[in-house]
Amino acid sequence: MEHEFYMREALKEARKAMEHADVPVGAVIVQDKKIIGRAHNQIELLKDPTAHAEMLAITQAAASLGQERLLDSVLYVTLEPCTMCTGALVLARVKTIFYGTADPKAGACGSVFDVANDDRLNHQIKVVHGLLQEEAQAVLQDFFRRLREKK
Repeated sequence: MEHEFYMREALKEARKAMEHADVPVGAVIVQDKKIIGRAHNQIELLKDPTAHAEMLAITQAAASLGQERLLDSVLYVTLEPCTMCTGALVLARVKTIFYGTADPKAGACGSVFDVANDDRLNHQIKVVHGLLQEEAQAVLQDFFRRLREKK
């Protein structure tokens, strides 16, 4: 399935984040069946609280297209985006978000907030949750288990 292929690419990105002690979240942005942006969390690496996988992938995709609007693009991300990332995705006019696992503490695509579908904003995003959920959860659980073992 096409959607699973792209989510597996996001999972590859998520695993890269573990190499520098970042929470393993990966994101891939696709337009016309072509990956135009891919990234993983680099908050710890860059010492930048905005260096979320989604934000970095948005920047890369916009540079790839040479414009700030990511019309008709699809985001595949391993963890439900937070308010910052979902707000940026709304501003970028992303069409659809597929995410692996929900974020019950900071999710902004329906778990805690629903920024993606707030009709007070000038754009809404279709959200599909649970794509390769078990794999996405396993990557996060493995990371936090290892972190606890180190302490």
